[in-house]
Amino acid sequence: MAILVPLTGYLIVDHYGKNVVPIPGYYIPERVDTITKGSSITYDTVFHKVRDFEMTNQLGQKVSLKDMEGKVLLIDFFFTSCPGICPTLTKNLRKIQSAYLKNDTLLQILSFSVDPVRDSVEKLRKYAYDYQVNPDNWWLLTGDKKEIYDLARHEFFVSVTEGDGGPDDFVHTEKLVLIDKNRNIRGYYNGLDSNAIKQCASDIATLYLAKDRHRPGFMQFLKKLFSGG
Repeated sequence: MAILVPLTGYLIVDHYGKNVVPIPGYYIPERVDTITKGSSITYDTVFHKVRDFEMTNQLGQKVSLKDMEGKVLLIDFFFTSCPGICPTLTKNLRKIQSAYLKNDTLLQILSFSVDPVRDSVEKLRKYAYDYQVNPDNWWLLTGDKKEIYDLARHEFFVSVTEGDGGPDDFVHTEKLVLIDKNRNIRGYYNGLDSNAIKQCASDIATLYLAKDRHRPGFMQFLKKLFSGG
């Protein structure tokens, strides 16, 4: 995984240089609008857009989507006492963070605790220290359990089971969710799979840069981004 940054950078620069790049698609269609212009009728699919929320991060700060405007978001769900998938999931996210830390205005990682009653700010801060989580672009979040579980089920769609967010309700998943700057869902990845992690890292750059590819000096900017300059 040490080659994640240069490999991703090479692929993105190479594909954009040839004017060919696979753009991640959209997930969760919500409706189809009919657009009438004169005698012409077209149809536009409207995709789900993640609603705003407010949580508390490992620094004790209240944060919301308004604090992350212009960033691509990468979402996961975990809890600090998890002995199973969470340590591997967190380590893989750390690799993605390392790839983008020098460009911390590009990506924001959000890890929601699914055990927020026990995962206090202090526990999140210790977990962040243990796993070398840099708060510049990675927040571990706690808050109201019902709110977090509603987000997991009805905003990020990582669980197919319904629940009330009560004491006996539990959501546990290895999925990572990629959200673009317009708050649309653009990818789901197995956070335990190394190939999926590489694809996720590449898609993050693609989403962030897609709208800028025709601007003057774009290729120079792209090369600088991945060179760490």
